[in-house]
Amino acid sequence: MPHELSVALCLVLVLEGLMLFAVPRHWQSMVRQALELSPRTLRVFGAVAVIAGLAVLQLVR
Repeated sequence: MPHELSVALCLVLVLEGLMLFAVPRHWQSMVRQALELSPRTLRVFGAVAVIAGLAVLQLVR
């Protein structure tokens, strides 16, 4: 389990780094837009992302 978790975290870092490297201006624009959203809206988006990620993980495994 710890090995898989570390691999998953490394992949997250790679994907985040790719976004920053490939399209930095678009990333900045997304952050500006996120700053305008309410904390409740951000929580809902976060919860949906977690649920979607877990669902996809179950399908893959």
